[in-house]
Amino acid sequence: MNASESRWRRCRAGLALAAILLVIGIGLSRYAAVDWRNHQCLVRRFPIMGTVAAFTLYGELERTEKAADAALAEFERVVKLCNLYDPESELSQLNRTAATGAFSCSEELWRLLSEARRAYELSDGAFDISAKPLMDLWGFYRRRGDSPPTAEEIRETCVKVGLEKVRFDEAERSVFFTVPGMAFDLGGIAKGYAVDRAAEAVVAAGVRRGVIDLGGNLRLLPEPPPGADCYRVGVRDPEKRDAVLPEVLEVLDISISTSGDYERFVTLGNHRYGHIMNPLTGVPSPGKWAVTVLAPSALEADWMSTAVFICGGSLAEELEAKFPGVEVLIRTVNAGR
Repeated sequence: MNASESRWRRCRAGLALAAILLVIGIGLSRYAAVDWRNHQCLVRRFPIMGTVAAFTLYGELERTEKAADAALAEFERVVKLCNLYDPESELSQLNRTAATGAFSCSEELWRLLSEARRAYELSDGAFDISAKPLMDLWGFYRRRGDSPPTAEEIRETCVKVGLEKVRFDEAERSVFFTVPGMAFDLGGIAKGYAVDRAAEAVVAAGVRRGVIDLGGNLRLLPEPPPGADCYRVGVRDPEKRDAVLPEVLEVLDISISTSGDYERFVTLGNHRYGHIMNPLTGVPSPGKWAVTVLAPSALEADWMSTAVFICGGSLAEELEAKFPGVEVLIRTVNAGR
């Protein structure tokens, strides 16, 4: 049995699934000698970016509080950059004006768009931030009624989708939509980016133990909790909402992102459609599997989990081969659930 076959057998056995539920330390380690009598575990939970975020930080209370404040500031800054519901966000301004003239991007937004373009190319168009018109059509942002879109509506909307229809000027850092009605949605990449920025802020504040969690997009910091060798990440069975699998991921200094179709969906014509859109077909991807990606950065883990959810195992193997430190784990979901 080769390594690839072994990996897929492990996935089918149920090691990695979407919906990360918990993070705890295990075991004694070389770190156990640290005197933690004056240290605490700081936990903050709050709603942001359409989900729930949590910081779990270990260290001196004053330092962890400052680190949590810095991390929250990074989250809020990313929200101001790419919030679709804020007409003053930079992304909203781009979507509103890029069809009538080239929109000049900030360095940070350009960096996000550049990563999205790379994801688009590596996934052969399956990961596409220009799929927002399809998300609108299917009612993921505003209820459309009780019936799914017609084939004609989907065809007409697909004309406004595809990054190959967007002109990117590297020298000017500008974007121009060649088709009116085009728009970007950074939902499949912005959360991971925010987690990376928050984790950098925490480490810069002198805290190296803890977890940054943004709706299941995780960053496990470089050092484990007190008295532990690693973080144990429990995952939920996508076929049993209240069940946790017996297997756990034992990890350290890594990012984890998951994709599944059971947390966010719309029901049209008595059929449930998950929120992960396949821009190549104009139809939400069927929930054939759940995907977990481990990667050095949360940004990469975020878009990779979405792309693999759409494309499946062939893309997973390609990403693992091209990106050092990336591991993709897939579990097939019972079609009759």
